[in-house]
Amino acid sequence: MLLPTLAVPDEREALRFGSDVLTHAELAAAAKAVAAQVGGARRVAVWATPTLQTCVAVVGVLLAGAAVVPINPKIGERELAHILGDSSPDLVIGGPDGVTVDVTARLDGPLPAEADPESPAFVVYTSGTTGPPKGVLLPRRAIASNLDALAQAWEWTAADTVVHALPLFHVHGLILGVLGPLRLGGAVHHIGKFDTHAIAAALSGSATVMFGVPTMYHRLAADCEADADLAAAVGRARLLVSGSAALPATDHARITKATGQEVVERYGMTETLMNCAVRASGDRRPGFVGPPVDGVEVRLVDSGALVPDGEIGEIEVRGPNLFLGYLNRPDATAEALRDGWFRTGDMAVRSPDGYVRIVGRRATDLIKSGGYKIGAGEIENALLEHPGVAEVAVTGEPDEDLGERIVAWVVPSGEPPSAKELADHVAALLSPHKRPRVVHYLDALPRNEMGKVTKRALHA
Repeated sequence: MLLPTLAVPDEREALRFGSDVLTHAELAAAAKAVAAQVGGARRVAVWATPTLQTCVAVVGVLLAGAAVVPINPKIGERELAHILGDSSPDLVIGGPDGVTVDVTARLDGPLPAEADPESPAFVVYTSGTTGPPKGVLLPRRAIASNLDALAQAWEWTAADTVVHALPLFHVHGLILGVLGPLRLGGAVHHIGKFDTHAIAAALSGSATVMFGVPTMYHRLAADCEADADLAAAVGRARLLVSGSAALPATDHARITKATGQEVVERYGMTETLMNCAVRASGDRRPGFVGPPVDGVEVRLVDSGALVPDGEIGEIEVRGPNLFLGYLNRPDATAEALRDGWFRTGDMAVRSPDGYVRIVGRRATDLIKSGGYKIGAGEIENALLEHPGVAEVAVTGEPDEDLGERIVAWVVPSGEPPSAKELADHVAALLSPHKRPRVVHYLDALPRNEMGKVTKRALHA
């Protein structure tokens, strides 16, 4: 069963959004009411605001055996039209024209029959770099197996309360951050907009685990350095988990120094859910996303051939965590899969003990300069060690001599350091061929709603 706690709910807290709270028993009864409202729908679009209504709607739709299509509440007209046209939902919950969910409604009686594990639970739309977003069909089997693998890796139990401020229209916030606690019988505390003091207050109370993205941890590091009480509160956490992008080594070090906590990283995608995770009781190495989670196979390839440990290759993944395909896009599905392996487009290096270090995206973060394959991520981490660099992104651009030259986009901390100073800094830490040849100075890096730097926007 995808959410076994619905069958035997108790009066412990399940969901908290601000002062709005539902117990597991109240959630089960409210979700049954939504399931009855949904009826025999195949797909239901849910306006994914950070509210109890969204969570009750999602659980109710899943209970009815339908697939949830999460909608970004800030979505633009063109993208909304594409998603609704592509997914053809039978019902829309929330938003300006959708039906409303009453979280106080209660329906008794037995649960509906459990849907087939291979049936879609979600259609999550990926942000398209070329063309409109694609709908990723995630089966119930993938969600159940992956959440159980993460529970094993993180020693995650019903005793845990996860606190976060992640959006609920992505895998990170909705599937890991809401369904994860509910599947295990624990609780989720969503604080709305990210605020370090609200996170600290939750961790001083019942919360034991924090989920966040690197921009959140960057702010957390600065605030904990400035406030010893805040740092002490964060230090009470059982686990701090970072994902959706690489957490710079400098922020790892700052958080550990201020709070005593070592952040755990994991690596996943919409199409695969989580592939790798640093174990709660394992070696927490900054820059590494750990070994594969239980049941998932990960390999690194170059032009289809396996690469040895220590060399850069593209990550391919196989296991019960994989999606069913892209909705209405058999061409894109066929292109993404090779003999049952999903081609992630992410480049990485593996250590002899199986730990994986992501070096970037194949399309934007693998730079081929002077005959070398260079990952943008290691240069970014090196530049962040310079005191004059607050934020940085590294890309490649065409060069007649080198093939590609390395370009650094720097948000300075105070007086901008010179391009030569930064190049010498990288050359000393890494090697001369990895130094940036061009440096641009910016007030801020362009980012999406998950805090990832949108590198294509830099060159544009």
